[in-house]
Amino acid sequence: MNPSLASGNVISVVDAHHHLWDLSLGRYPWLQQAYDPKAFFLGDHAALRKDFFPADYRAASAGVQVLATVHVEAERDRSEQVAETAWLHDMNAAHGIPNAVVAHAWFDRPDTEECLLSHLHYPLVRGIRSKPVTSATPAQSVAGQPGTMQDEAWLRGFSLLDKHGLSWDMRVPAWHLPEAAQVAQMFPDVPMVLNHHGFAWDRSEEGLKRWRGWMEVLARQPNVHVKLSEFGLRDLPWNEQSNARIVRDTLAIFGWERCMFASNFPVAGLRIGFRPLVEAVWRMLDKLTPDRRQAVMSGNALRFYRINLPPAQT
Repeated sequence: MNPSLASGNVISVVDAHHHLWDLSLGRYPWLQQAYDPKAFFLGDHAALRKDFFPADYRAASAGVQVLATVHVEAERDRSEQVAETAWLHDMNAAHGIPNAVVAHAWFDRPDTEECLLSHLHYPLVRGIRSKPVTSATPAQSVAGQPGTMQDEAWLRGFSLLDKHGLSWDMRVPAWHLPEAAQVAQMFPDVPMVLNHHGFAWDRSEEGLKRWRGWMEVLARQPNVHVKLSEFGLRDLPWNEQSNARIVRDTLAIFGWERCMFASNFPVAGLRIGFRPLVEAVWRMLDKLTPDRRQAVMSGNALRFYRINLPPAQT
């Protein structure tokens, strides 16, 4: 496969992380009844409190050739986690996206395997995103508490990913990356991908030094990949120079083979448009050879999520 990444002013990508929702059909507490800007990592997200369908995604991504997309669970009410997967398959049948699904299942519940099997009735399911219990700041510790990455019940449920051939999308604050590395070492056959570059929220020199150290610990586990996504910061505008440093450091730590572009739309749209995001990341990869640049923007995600493009796109 050798999709052209640039044709004129159009860049081709595989979007390894985005969301869709129908607020009239599903319940999304963070967007509806429990809306709390103070609790959201980007602050006020009132602009997201409306439906986001495939047509909205395509309108947002106009000017970019999106070859395929990966939908990551969108915090739909956990009693509707399989219903979300079913709805996404309806969207694929009607609109052609998403092309892979990362669903939700709790790892520390008695019905974990039943839930996984329910998701696996749907052919686009490739992995699970299930957020462990984490601390609010680096100074706090929740180690060993129920639902954490040291909890035996959580680890037993996690082991089912290996049994059923599923990957794990990990979304944890940067200070939990060494714990995530321990999980990766325990389960070397489970493909894992870190969401949103590990959230380098503290852009001070000391903060970036800590973030790089935690990322280096995680990168020692060869089954862990990383998404170059969601560089937005609370109460600050999107800054290409600052974010380029994050992208280039991540590439240096993980290597181009384990990095993949992802938009995190519509959430990232609170700070930047889709095409400006793609073009900015494209510029940040300018030190890579064309083939490696292409792999980061499309090929690595296709391989990780086992997506087969139609013949016309190969």
